[in-house]
Amino acid sequence: MGRAFVYVILGGGVAAGYAALEFTRKGVSPGELCIISEEPVAPYERPALSKGFLLPESPARLPSFHTCVGANEERLTPKWYKEHGIELVLGTRVKSVDVRRKKLLTATGETISYKILLIATGARALKLEEFGVDGSEAENVCYLRDLADANGLVNVMQSCSSGNAVVIGGGYIGMECAASLAINKINVTLVFPEVHCMARLFTPKIANYYEEYYQAKGVKFVKGTVLTSFEFDSSGKVMAVNLRDGSQLPADLVVVGIGIRPNTSLFEGQLTLEKGGIKVNGKMQTSNDSVYAVGDVAAFPVKLFGETRRLEHVDSARKSAKHAVAAIMEPKKSGEFDYLPFFYSRVFGLSWQFYGDNVGEAVHFGDYLSGTFGAYWISKGHLVGSFLEGGTKEEYEAIAKATSLKPPVEDLAELGQLGLNFALTISKKPQPALPIEVSHSTSGLVLEKPMYAWYAAAGVVLAASIAGFAYWYGRRRRRW
Repeated sequence: MGRAFVYVILGGGVAAGYAALEFTRKGVSPGELCIISEEPVAPYERPALSKGFLLPESPARLPSFHTCVGANEERLTPKWYKEHGIELVLGTRVKSVDVRRKKLLTATGETISYKILLIATGARALKLEEFGVDGSEAENVCYLRDLADANGLVNVMQSCSSGNAVVIGGGYIGMECAASLAINKINVTLVFPEVHCMARLFTPKIANYYEEYYQAKGVKFVKGTVLTSFEFDSSGKVMAVNLRDGSQLPADLVVVGIGIRPNTSLFEGQLTLEKGGIKVNGKMQTSNDSVYAVGDVAAFPVKLFGETRRLEHVDSARKSAKHAVAAIMEPKKSGEFDYLPFFYSRVFGLSWQFYGDNVGEAVHFGDYLSGTFGAYWISKGHLVGSFLEGGTKEEYEAIAKATSLKPPVEDLAELGQLGLNFALTISKKPQPALPIEVSHSTSGLVLEKPMYAWYAAAGVVLAASIAGFAYWYGRRRRRW
């Protein structure tokens, strides 16, 4: 028993929804496309799970955050898929894939064949047991990767109002969940081994701002240590967590956010793997020309870095999915995927965005007291990364464009004084489309200084921008 489709999307996360929308826009015919997902619901915007879904008032619930509302596109409800002739095979696990024969075998024994396969299997949450700690099965130990996880977390939250929560991990999930728990009036302690939160991205100065903000909201931080074991009550629920530094924290709820691992096991030995994911080219095409991969699972060439990277963020999932479909449906019209890495988060009343890469020397700018501040990263004399908290739409767009242009920077002190005006000035100046030489180093991106004609006047531009600096500091703050 089996079915056949022209196109099969394996995985039902964010990337699957955006790919489906792009397929319809590129003219896929009814009955040609199938989405296979282990989850029992149509693709949805996963970031909502750690934000709106956990709010105590007017929480987000499906169908409000089905894809593709996260990019202000259509909302793809189950009805939408039916109307467009797209087969949703939900609640179904694929236990094996034969890329040579172009067939998938489901756990129920059904064979599904394809002409083109789009892998959007995403990643799974790392479990404590992988680090030698037992207890993940306790009913008040929660992870947050899918809708079932989110529902479980909400149930535990509601049963421990005004209780104690311990959040393990100081990255995206840890920080966003800690904020949501605090908003729910739960006492939160955030535990992580690094010296400051968001250690993979934030500088110590930036991290300090967020840690102080969280502490003002009642969140406690325990840094430089890790969870070693749990204490359980007679019913098997966790009542306390033991840390490596010898301390013990009471816990009515434990949220674990210690990273993810790409779901590549179905393709080991069949496709080329790299950087922990499935290696693809600029068309998002794997080592098998009938198979493409997108989202968290794809290791693709990032032109800005001049190397292959695997990026774990919703923006990459959305845009890589759309690009892959364009390459599949219109191969002669589609170019190489030219992606500017983008990360963002919104917690409490805060909102930050980051573009590029955080290598080289960080130059901070802005007013931390007003809550509008940021940083640039300079590597080999060029801007390669930009961070901004509390910006306007125009300002976020400016740092994005400036980062993509990789302008030269000679005076770091002056750059710090100019601050946001540097990006605003660079982003508004017409730029010639000239090639940039890219080479590699063990530290990350190395850019050979390009000889743009307009760069000859860069000093003049920067000097002129100083006049706007005072205005920037005194400007009326706007929020996007």
